[in-house]
Amino acid sequence: MKSFTLLRSIRIRATQREITGPLQSRFFQPDFVPADPKAKPKKYKLPPSYDPYGPRPPPSDKIIQLAEKIAALPPEERMQIGPTLRERLIHPLMQSVSVDGVDLGAQGGSGAGGAAKTEEKVEKTVFDIKLEKFDAAAKIKVIKEVRAFTNLGLKEAKDVVEKVPVLVKQGVTKEEANEIIEKIKAAGGVAVME
Repeated sequence: MKSFTLLRSIRIRATQREITGPLQSRFFQPDFVPADPKAKPKKYKLPPSYDPYGPRPPPSDKIIQLAEKIAALPPEERMQIGPTLRERLIHPLMQSVSVDGVDLGAQGGSGAGGAAKTEEKVEKTVFDIKLEKFDAAAKIKVIKEVRAFTNLGLKEAKDVVEKVPVLVKQGVTKEEANEIIEKIKAAGGVAVME
């Protein structure tokens, strides 16, 4: 009798799987509701711009009036506002950035606003040392010198020397750079200061 009920339950489960399929049985998805094919997709309203800090309060009337006054000024006077405010609020002057010898200026574009900038030559105080070449016979001596002033291991110093031309030391003073260049020259290599 027990075997009969066992066979009967196996037979019922087998027929149920045949009808619903192996992964769509009622045991796995009890609350499955098929999507309506005629339904339109939902449209969500997105903000015009994303602000990670959340909504901000609107500017005060005083700020709006000030902005209107600034907008009404001629372009020559508008260009004087930034430097004047910087002096007044004691903000440090932004450093100019140069990429491949092209001066991008403090604003990121050359000649921002068309104002003539006075170029001030600043003497360079920090230098980089670049190993240009070395004699093949003096390779070991050059590796030892590179190890001495870079605090690299033997393998790392060897890898650096084999990648010639390569920067071997950055951010050194002129006196220290001259000493290192002389030591590399004495070992059989050619280094330059950048």
